[in-house]
Parts: sequence; C-alpha cells; structure tokens
Amino acid sequence: MGKEKNPRRVADNEAMAKLRMLRTSPQKLNLVAQMIRGKKVEKALTDLTFSNKRIAQDVKKCLQSAIANAENNHNLDVDELIVAEAWVGKNLVMKRGRPRARGRYGKIMKPFSELTIKVRQVEEQA
Repeated sequence: MGKEKNPRRVADNEAMAKLRMLRTSPQKLNLVAQMIRGKKVEKALTDLTFSNKRIAQDVKKCLQSAIANAENNHNLDVDELIVAEAWVGKNLVMKRGRPRARGRYGKIMKPFSELTIKVRQVEEQA
C-alpha cells in the first residue's frame, strides 16, 4: 500500500537549494544572485568568497547546499555543474518606527527575502 512517490520538481540532471528569511532586501540580494547566474560552480564560489557584499556569505552557503544536494541526493558530477538559475523572492517585512519632529512618526521597513539556486550538470565540449 502506501502513498505514491512525489515526482521530482527539477529535471534528472538538476538539483536545487532554497534559503528563506534572509535579512536583506530582494533588490540587494538580486545583485549578488546576478553575479553567479550561468557560471560554473567553482567560479561562482570563488566570486562569492571574495565579494564585498554582506549577504554574499549566505548566498555561498545556499550554493554549497545545492552542490551537496546534487552530489549526494542525485549522483551528479560536481566538476560539470553550472548555476543554471538563481532567483530571488520577497518574504515578510518587519515594520518598525521612530518618533520624528512635530509629533510625526517615521516608518522603518525591514524587509526579508528568499533565494532559490538551481544547479545543472552540463557535459563539457571537447
């Protein structure tokens, strides 16, 4: 008996990792995600390691997770992986405030975002 197995959300030559509740705006996170799209994973990891952006370390952790998923769960070759897709989404926004002059109130928005990285195995051309 039992339930049927769920179909995979990605193709057979792909693996994915998702990171939620990143404490940065989606716009800033997208600048870092744009930096790694379409690159080989070794080059992307190097770029993230030496990036000056604060959020780059979290993006690197997500990329390493996607690589580990590809290797351990889907038996893909790590040397042939590229970052196929990296997309950013909005998450919740904490609303804070600060009293201002003449009885006014200044809104302070603290946005969160989420990141999804998909890696794909591509055979190298000789």
